[in-house]
Amino acid sequence: MEYNTQQRKLSLPEYGRSVQNMVDYALTIEDRAERQRCANTIVNIMGGMFPYLRDAEDSNRKLWDHLAIMADFKLDIDYPVEIVKKESLRIKPDRIPYSQNHIHYRHYGRYVQEMIQTAINYPEGEEKILYLELIANQMKKDYLNWNKDGVEDQKIFDDLYELSGGKIKISATDFHLLEQRVLMPRRRQANNNQQKKKY
Repeated sequence: MEYNTQQRKLSLPEYGRSVQNMVDYALTIEDRAERQRCANTIVNIMGGMFPYLRDAEDSNRKLWDHLAIMADFKLDIDYPVEIVKKESLRIKPDRIPYSQNHIHYRHYGRYVQEMIQTAINYPEGEEKILYLELIANQMKKDYLNWNKDGVEDQKIFDDLYELSGGKIKISATDFHLLEQRVLMPRRRQANNNQQKKKY
């Protein structure tokens, strides 16, 4: 018994090995007219396997393209449509330019780092104090999303100091951050509340 893993890799596995075998057989037919009839039959079978393709725009061309690909562009027939070129299949797409911004602590994310940079240049006053409190509470929430065991407020203040390059120094005497149960309510309690609403 021969397993599929022992056979050659299919170029379009969605059509299965039976259709690939038909294409391979078509390549061996010497009579051009007979080879053309065989190709037409194969395309009809392929279309029957995916009937929703018939409603799609340019579906006929896709089927003939797929036949050419499965035949490795060696099937000498009169294609009723202009098929895809073999060279165009090998063109690599342009590389996606990813952001090169360095995130020091990934659990805080880039936006927290940007907020901290904004806070550094913020004019002194009550608004800056409120802004720093907002940032520190957000950092604590982000930290708890990453580590559910909890975090000391001083750890958040130390990270804020580090991320600001030593320009923002606050302590527990300056701020009292929100409690963990406020920032991260227990899921069990939330589920209970949802169940109560149902009844």
